[in-house]
Amino acid sequence: QVELVESGGGLVQAGGSLRVSCAASRTSARFVSFNDMGWYRQSPGQERELVATITYSGRTNIGDSVKGRFTISRDNAKDTVYLQMNSLKPEDTGVYYCNALFDMTDRYDVSVWGKGTLVTVSS
Repeated sequence: QVELVESGGGLVQAGGSLRVSCAASRTSARFVSFNDMGWYRQSPGQERELVATITYSGRTNIGDSVKGRFTISRDNAKDTVYLQMNSLKPEDTGVYYCNALFDMTDRYDVSVWGKGTLVTVSS
């Protein structure tokens, strides 16, 4: 129905920047539209946490731990969401997962996750 593919993860030194992308592909004829899209991360030994989300109209919600350093944006024409990460810290290390909510003709706010992309910040 809908698949998310993340890209752009990698190794970066503390204080550096990285941008990760998430491209959505839709194959179901019952797909209507995307709603909120966002990024979550999971660090070793910790639960998955919110990084940032963005509505279709562009309203954002940024997690407290990354506020002022990370920016989320989306290109609705490309069904793609981006996460620009600046002033990276070692504690930002983790697997970053993309999430999207979408409507179908018979269901609303269906949730789909990407497989994740690893971001490693060295000290």
